[in-house]
Amino acid sequence: MALLKSLAARENDLSNPANQLKFLSNGIFKKGELPLFKDKIAETNHFPLKPKKLEILQLNLGYMCNQVCSHCHVDAGPDRKEIMTMETMEQCLEVIRNTGAHTLDLTGGAPEMNPNFRWFVEEASKAGIKDFIVRSNLTIILANKKYHDLPEFFKKHKVHVASSLPFYKRDKTDKQRGEGVFDKSIKALQMLNAVGYAQEGTGLKLDLVYNPSGAFLPTNQQALEQDFKVALKEDFNIDFNSLFAITNLPISRFLEYLIASENYEDYMYALVEAYNPVAVENVMCTNTISISWDGWLYDCDFNQMLGLKVDSKVQHIRDYNEDLLNDRNIIISQHCYGCTAGAGSSCQGTVTE
Repeated sequence: MALLKSLAARENDLSNPANQLKFLSNGIFKKGELPLFKDKIAETNHFPLKPKKLEILQLNLGYMCNQVCSHCHVDAGPDRKEIMTMETMEQCLEVIRNTGAHTLDLTGGAPEMNPNFRWFVEEASKAGIKDFIVRSNLTIILANKKYHDLPEFFKKHKVHVASSLPFYKRDKTDKQRGEGVFDKSIKALQMLNAVGYAQEGTGLKLDLVYNPSGAFLPTNQQALEQDFKVALKEDFNIDFNSLFAITNLPISRFLEYLIASENYEDYMYALVEAYNPVAVENVMCTNTISISWDGWLYDCDFNQMLGLKVDSKVQHIRDYNEDLLNDRNIIISQHCYGCTAGAGSSCQGTVTE
Protein backbone atom coordinates (compact mmCIF):
# COMPACT_ATOMS: atom_id res chain seq x y z
CA MET A 1 0.00 0.00 0.00
CA ALA A 2 2.95 2.33 0.63
CA LEU A 3 3.80 2.07 -3.06
CA LEU A 4 0.25 3.04 -4.02
CA LYS A 5 0.28 5.99 -1.64
CA SER A 6 3.59 7.07 -3.13
CA LEU A 7 2.14 6.80 -6.61
CA ALA A 8 -0.92 8.80 -5.56
CA ALA A 9 1.37 11.49 -4.15
CA ARG A 10 3.31 11.63 -7.42
CA GLU A 11 0.08 12.12 -9.30
CA ASN A 12 -0.29 15.12 -7.00
CA ASP A 13 -3.98 16.10 -7.04
CA LEU A 14 -6.39 13.16 -7.34
CA SER A 15 -9.30 15.54 -7.71
CA ASN A 16 -7.89 16.09 -11.20
CA PRO A 17 -9.64 13.62 -13.58
CA ALA A 18 -6.49 13.05 -15.66
CA ASN A 19 -4.54 12.11 -12.53
CA GLN A 20 -7.28 9.73 -11.42
CA LEU A 21 -7.23 7.95 -14.78
CA LYS A 22 -3.46 7.70 -14.67
CA PHE A 23 -3.59 6.24 -11.19
CA LEU A 24 -6.39 3.75 -11.99
CA SER A 25 -4.63 2.43 -15.09
CA ASN A 26 -1.17 2.15 -13.49
CA GLY A 27 -1.68 -1.48 -12.47
CA ILE A 28 0.70 -1.73 -9.50
CA PHE A 29 -0.70 -4.23 -6.99
CA LYS A 30 0.86 -6.44 -4.37
CA LYS A 31 -1.03 -9.47 -5.75
CA GLY A 32 -0.03 -8.90 -9.32
CA GLU A 33 -1.37 -6.92 -12.19
CA LEU A 34 -5.08 -6.17 -12.27
CA PRO A 35 -6.57 -7.54 -15.52
CA LEU A 36 -7.65 -4.83 -17.92
CA PHE A 37 -11.42 -4.40 -18.11
CA LYS A 38 -11.34 -4.45 -21.89
CA ASP A 39 -9.60 -7.84 -21.83
CA LYS A 40 -12.14 -9.16 -19.33
CA ILE A 41 -15.16 -8.27 -21.46
CA ALA A 42 -13.38 -9.49 -24.60
CA GLU A 43 -13.50 -13.01 -23.10
CA THR A 44 -17.29 -12.98 -23.69
CA ASN A 45 -17.17 -11.05 -26.99
CA HIS A 46 -18.38 -7.77 -25.48
CA PHE A 47 -15.41 -5.72 -26.69
CA PRO A 48 -15.77 -3.19 -28.12
CA LEU A 49 -18.81 -2.27 -26.02
CA LYS A 50 -21.53 -0.80 -28.24
CA PRO A 51 -24.63 1.29 -27.47
CA LYS A 52 -28.17 0.01 -27.88
CA LYS A 53 -31.27 2.12 -28.55
CA LEU A 54 -31.15 5.39 -26.62
CA GLU A 55 -33.70 5.42 -23.82
CA ILE A 56 -32.39 7.82 -21.18
CA LEU A 57 -30.91 11.30 -21.32
CA GLN A 58 -29.11 11.97 -18.05
CA LEU A 59 -28.39 15.65 -17.43
CA ASN A 60 -26.09 16.98 -14.75
CA LEU A 61 -27.60 20.38 -13.93
CA GLY A 62 -24.60 21.45 -11.88
CA TYR A 63 -22.21 20.48 -9.11
CA MET A 64 -23.65 22.86 -6.51
CA CYS A 65 -25.08 20.99 -3.51
CA ASN A 66 -26.12 21.78 0.05
CA GLN A 67 -24.25 18.66 1.24
CA VAL A 68 -20.69 17.32 1.04
CA CYS A 69 -20.94 13.51 1.04
CA SER A 70 -17.90 11.30 1.55
CA HIS A 71 -18.78 8.93 -1.32
CA CYS A 72 -19.79 11.60 -3.87
CA HIS A 73 -18.22 10.85 -7.25
CA VAL A 74 -19.11 14.35 -8.46
CA ASP A 75 -17.20 16.14 -5.67
CA ALA A 76 -20.34 18.26 -5.23
CA GLY A 77 -20.72 20.88 -2.51
CA PRO A 78 -21.92 24.39 -1.61
CA ASP A 79 -18.77 25.97 -3.04
CA ARG A 80 -19.16 24.52 -6.54
CA LYS A 81 -20.21 27.13 -9.12
CA GLU A 82 -20.66 24.92 -12.20
CA ILE A 83 -24.31 25.30 -13.26
CA MET A 84 -26.05 24.39 -16.55
CA THR A 85 -27.18 27.56 -18.33
CA MET A 86 -30.56 28.13 -19.94
CA GLU A 87 -28.82 28.14 -23.34
CA THR A 88 -27.53 24.60 -22.78
CA MET A 89 -30.94 23.57 -21.45
CA GLU A 90 -32.53 24.88 -24.68
CA GLN A 91 -30.11 22.71 -26.67
CA CYS A 92 -31.11 19.72 -24.54
CA LEU A 93 -34.80 20.45 -25.16
CA GLU A 94 -34.16 20.45 -28.90
CA VAL A 95 -32.60 17.00 -28.62
CA ILE A 96 -35.56 15.78 -26.56
CA ARG A 97 -37.94 16.92 -29.28
CA ASN A 98 -36.00 15.00 -31.94
CA THR A 99 -34.91 11.82 -30.20
CA GLY A 100 -36.56 8.60 -29.10
CA ALA A 101 -35.45 9.02 -25.50
CA HIS A 102 -38.42 8.61 -23.18
CA THR A 103 -36.74 9.24 -19.81
CA LEU A 104 -35.07 12.38 -18.52
CA ASP A 105 -32.79 11.77 -15.55
CA LEU A 106 -31.83 14.98 -13.74
CA THR A 107 -28.88 14.86 -11.40
CA GLY A 108 -26.26 17.07 -9.78
CA GLY A 109 -25.07 18.07 -7.11
CA ALA A 110 -28.54 18.97 -6.06
CA PRO A 111 -30.32 19.51 -9.40
CA GLU A 112 -33.05 21.53 -7.66
CA MET A 113 -30.46 24.25 -6.90
CA ASN A 114 -30.14 25.16 -10.57
CA PRO A 115 -32.10 28.45 -10.84
CA ASN A 116 -33.83 27.24 -14.01
CA PHE A 117 -34.70 23.76 -12.68
CA ARG A 118 -38.48 24.23 -12.53
CA TRP A 119 -38.66 25.97 -15.89
CA PHE A 120 -36.69 23.14 -17.47
CA VAL A 121 -38.95 20.42 -16.01
CA GLU A 122 -42.01 22.24 -17.33
CA GLU A 123 -40.51 22.74 -20.80
CA ALA A 124 -39.25 19.17 -21.03
CA SER A 125 -42.74 17.96 -20.19
CA LYS A 126 -44.10 19.99 -23.12
CA ALA A 127 -41.33 18.54 -25.33
CA GLY A 128 -42.60 14.99 -24.80
CA ILE A 129 -40.70 13.47 -21.90
CA LYS A 130 -42.89 10.85 -20.23
CA ASP A 131 -40.73 9.85 -17.29
CA PHE A 132 -38.86 12.39 -15.17
CA ILE A 133 -36.33 11.18 -12.64
CA VAL A 134 -34.96 13.73 -10.20
CA ARG A 135 -32.10 12.50 -8.03
CA SER A 136 -32.73 14.37 -4.82
CA ASN A 137 -30.63 14.34 -1.67
CA LEU A 138 -33.90 15.00 0.25
CA THR A 139 -32.39 17.58 2.61
CA ILE A 140 -32.63 20.23 -0.14
CA ILE A 141 -36.40 20.30 0.52
CA LEU A 142 -35.68 21.69 4.01
CA ALA A 143 -32.57 23.72 3.17
CA ASN A 144 -34.38 26.95 2.34
CA LYS A 145 -37.98 28.21 2.25
CA LYS A 146 -37.86 28.44 -1.54
CA TYR A 147 -37.54 24.64 -1.70
CA HIS A 148 -40.26 23.75 0.81
CA ASP A 149 -42.90 23.34 -1.92
CA LEU A 150 -40.79 20.93 -3.99
CA PRO A 151 -42.98 17.93 -3.01
CA GLU A 152 -46.00 19.71 -4.52
CA PHE A 153 -44.02 20.67 -7.63
CA PHE A 154 -42.84 17.08 -8.04
CA LYS A 155 -46.41 15.86 -7.65
CA LYS A 156 -47.75 18.33 -10.23
CA HIS A 157 -45.34 17.06 -12.87
CA LYS A 158 -45.44 13.41 -11.74
CA VAL A 159 -41.69 13.47 -11.16
CA HIS A 160 -40.16 10.14 -10.19
CA VAL A 161 -38.09 10.99 -7.11
CA ALA A 162 -34.96 8.89 -6.56
CA SER A 163 -33.79 9.94 -3.14
CA SER A 164 -30.47 9.23 -1.46
CA LEU A 165 -30.58 7.52 1.92
CA PRO A 166 -27.41 5.62 2.85
CA PHE A 167 -29.09 3.68 5.65
CA TYR A 168 -32.21 3.45 7.79
CA LYS A 169 -30.26 4.32 10.94
CA ARG A 170 -29.06 7.77 11.99
CA ASP A 171 -25.42 7.00 12.78
CA LYS A 172 -24.45 5.44 9.44
CA THR A 173 -26.30 8.07 7.43
CA ASP A 174 -24.82 11.03 9.28
CA LYS A 175 -21.33 9.52 9.13
CA GLN A 176 -21.50 9.39 5.34
CA ARG A 177 -23.48 12.57 4.66
CA GLY A 178 -23.04 14.91 7.62
CA GLU A 179 -24.52 15.51 11.04
CA GLY A 180 -28.29 16.01 11.04
CA VAL A 181 -28.80 14.67 7.51
CA PHE A 182 -30.74 11.60 8.64
CA ASP A 183 -33.39 13.55 10.56
CA LYS A 184 -33.84 16.02 7.70
CA SER A 185 -34.09 13.13 5.20
CA ILE A 186 -36.78 11.45 7.29
CA LYS A 187 -38.77 14.69 7.46
CA ALA A 188 -38.49 15.15 3.68
CA LEU A 189 -39.64 11.57 3.03
CA GLN A 190 -42.65 12.16 5.28
CA MET A 191 -43.45 15.33 3.31
CA LEU A 192 -43.31 13.35 0.05
CA ASN A 193 -45.57 10.64 1.50
CA ALA A 194 -48.00 13.34 2.64
CA VAL A 195 -48.57 14.59 -0.93
CA GLY A 196 -49.08 11.04 -2.21
CA TYR A 197 -45.66 9.64 -3.03
CA ALA A 198 -45.43 5.84 -2.71
CA GLN A 199 -49.14 5.73 -1.85
CA GLU A 200 -51.38 3.23 -3.62
CA GLY A 201 -53.23 4.57 -6.64
CA THR A 202 -51.33 7.86 -6.99
CA GLY A 203 -48.75 6.76 -9.55
CA LEU A 204 -46.16 8.88 -7.73
CA LYS A 205 -42.89 6.94 -7.48
CA LEU A 206 -40.50 7.40 -4.60
CA ASP A 207 -37.35 5.27 -4.68
CA LEU A 208 -34.40 5.21 -2.32
CA VAL A 209 -30.75 5.00 -3.37
CA TYR A 210 -28.30 3.07 -1.20
CA ASN A 211 -24.50 3.36 -1.43
CA PRO A 212 -22.29 1.32 0.92
CA SER A 213 -20.67 3.47 3.60
CA GLY A 214 -17.26 1.77 3.34
CA ALA A 215 -14.92 -0.25 1.14
CA PHE A 216 -17.34 -3.07 0.39
CA LEU A 217 -19.89 -4.03 -2.23
CA PRO A 218 -23.65 -3.72 -1.61
CA THR A 219 -25.44 -6.86 -0.47
CA ASN A 220 -28.51 -8.29 -2.21
CA GLN A 221 -30.74 -5.44 -3.37
CA GLN A 222 -34.02 -7.22 -2.64
CA ALA A 223 -32.95 -8.11 0.89
CA LEU A 224 -31.78 -4.55 1.53
CA GLU A 225 -35.05 -3.18 0.20
CA GLN A 226 -37.04 -5.36 2.59
CA ASP A 227 -34.88 -4.29 5.56
CA PHE A 228 -35.33 -0.62 4.66
CA LYS A 229 -39.10 -0.98 4.21
CA VAL A 230 -39.63 -2.69 7.55
CA ALA A 231 -37.40 -0.29 9.51
CA LEU A 232 -38.69 2.94 7.96
CA LYS A 233 -42.33 1.87 8.31
CA GLU A 234 -41.99 0.75 11.91
CA ASP A 235 -39.89 3.69 13.10
CA PHE A 236 -41.21 6.59 11.01
CA ASN A 237 -44.32 5.38 9.14
CA ILE A 238 -42.54 6.00 5.83
CA ASP A 239 -43.39 4.23 2.55
CA PHE A 240 -41.31 4.03 -0.60
CA ASN A 241 -41.50 1.99 -3.82
CA SER A 242 -38.08 0.47 -4.56
CA LEU A 243 -34.51 0.61 -3.36
CA PHE A 244 -31.58 0.98 -5.76
CA ALA A 245 -28.31 -0.51 -4.49
CA ILE A 246 -25.40 1.21 -6.25
CA THR A 247 -21.77 0.17 -6.05
CA ASN A 248 -19.31 2.93 -5.19
CA LEU A 249 -16.86 3.35 -8.07
CA PRO A 250 -13.19 4.03 -7.31
CA ILE A 251 -13.12 7.64 -8.48
CA SER A 252 -13.13 11.12 -6.93
CA ARG A 253 -13.73 11.31 -3.16
CA PHE A 254 -14.23 7.57 -2.84
CA LEU A 255 -10.89 6.89 -4.54
CA GLU A 256 -9.19 9.26 -2.10
CA TYR A 257 -10.92 7.48 0.79
CA LEU A 258 -9.79 4.06 -0.46
CA ILE A 259 -6.18 5.19 -0.64
CA ALA A 260 -6.22 7.00 2.71
CA SER A 261 -7.84 4.02 4.47
CA GLU A 262 -5.46 1.53 2.76
CA ASN A 263 -8.40 -0.31 1.18
CA TYR A 264 -7.73 0.47 -2.48
CA GLU A 265 -6.06 -2.79 -3.53
CA ASP A 266 -8.50 -5.02 -1.69
CA TYR A 267 -11.49 -3.11 -3.04
CA MET A 268 -10.28 -3.31 -6.64
CA TYR A 269 -9.67 -7.03 -6.33
CA ALA A 270 -13.10 -7.47 -4.76
CA LEU A 271 -14.63 -5.81 -7.83
CA VAL A 272 -12.65 -8.04 -10.20
CA GLU A 273 -13.45 -11.21 -8.28
CA ALA A 274 -17.16 -10.31 -8.33
CA TYR A 275 -17.12 -9.57 -12.09
CA ASN A 276 -20.30 -10.86 -13.73
CA PRO A 277 -20.30 -11.13 -17.56
CA VAL A 278 -24.11 -11.18 -17.55
CA ALA A 279 -24.12 -7.67 -16.07
CA VAL A 280 -22.22 -6.34 -19.09
CA GLU A 281 -25.32 -6.82 -21.25
CA ASN A 282 -27.30 -4.18 -19.36
CA VAL A 283 -24.82 -1.62 -18.06
CA MET A 284 -26.30 1.88 -18.15
CA CYS A 285 -23.87 3.24 -20.75
CA THR A 286 -25.55 1.08 -23.40
CA ASN A 287 -28.90 2.91 -23.29
CA THR A 288 -27.98 6.28 -21.76
CA ILE A 289 -26.24 9.46 -22.82
CA SER A 290 -24.83 11.59 -19.99
CA ILE A 291 -24.73 15.35 -20.56
CA SER A 292 -22.52 17.55 -18.38
CA TRP A 293 -23.51 20.94 -16.98
CA ASP A 294 -21.66 22.60 -19.89
CA GLY A 295 -23.19 20.42 -22.60
CA TRP A 296 -20.48 17.82 -23.31
CA LEU A 297 -21.54 14.23 -24.01
CA TYR A 298 -20.36 11.16 -22.10
CA ASP A 299 -21.21 7.46 -22.03
CA CYS A 300 -22.09 7.69 -18.32
CA ASP A 301 -21.77 10.14 -15.44
CA PHE A 302 -18.71 8.30 -14.10
CA ASN A 303 -16.90 8.87 -17.42
CA GLN A 304 -18.09 12.47 -17.15
CA MET A 305 -16.27 12.85 -13.84
CA LEU A 306 -13.12 11.39 -15.41
CA GLY A 307 -13.31 13.70 -18.43
CA LEU A 308 -13.82 10.83 -20.91
CA LYS A 309 -16.03 12.31 -23.63
CA VAL A 310 -17.85 10.03 -26.07
CA ASP A 311 -15.77 8.49 -28.86
CA SER A 312 -17.56 10.28 -31.67
CA LYS A 313 -17.31 13.24 -34.02
CA VAL A 314 -20.28 14.53 -32.03
CA GLN A 315 -19.16 15.47 -28.53
CA HIS A 316 -21.41 18.40 -27.58
CA ILE A 317 -25.17 18.66 -27.23
CA ARG A 318 -25.31 21.52 -29.77
CA ASP A 319 -24.08 19.11 -32.48
CA TYR A 320 -26.19 16.14 -31.41
CA ASN A 321 -26.56 13.45 -34.08
CA GLU A 322 -28.14 10.20 -32.97
CA ASP A 323 -26.93 8.16 -35.96
CA LEU A 324 -23.29 9.10 -35.37
CA LEU A 325 -23.59 8.49 -31.63
CA ASN A 326 -25.17 5.08 -32.17
CA ASP A 327 -22.14 4.09 -34.24
CA ARG A 328 -19.61 4.86 -31.49
CA ASN A 329 -17.65 2.54 -29.22
CA ILE A 330 -18.31 3.08 -25.52
CA ILE A 331 -15.21 4.25 -23.67
CA ILE A 332 -14.21 1.95 -20.82
CA SER A 333 -11.48 1.82 -18.18
CA GLN A 334 -10.70 0.07 -14.89
CA HIS A 335 -13.47 1.85 -12.97
CA CYS A 336 -16.01 -0.03 -15.11
CA TYR A 337 -15.49 -3.09 -12.92
CA GLY A 338 -17.77 -1.32 -10.45
CA CYS A 339 -20.77 -1.55 -12.80
CA THR A 340 -20.25 -5.25 -13.56
CA ALA A 341 -19.57 -6.64 -10.08
CA GLY A 342 -22.11 -9.06 -8.61
CA ALA A 343 -25.62 -8.21 -9.81
CA GLY A 344 -24.23 -5.18 -11.61
CA SER A 345 -24.81 -1.53 -10.84
CA SER A 346 -26.51 1.33 -12.62
CA CYS A 347 -28.37 4.48 -11.71
CA GLN A 348 -31.48 2.26 -11.52
CA GLY A 349 -29.77 -0.20 -9.18
CA THR A 350 -28.76 -3.73 -10.09
CA VAL A 351 -28.87 -4.76 -13.75
CA THR A 352 -29.39 -8.52 -13.39
CA GLU A 353 -32.20 -10.48 -11.77
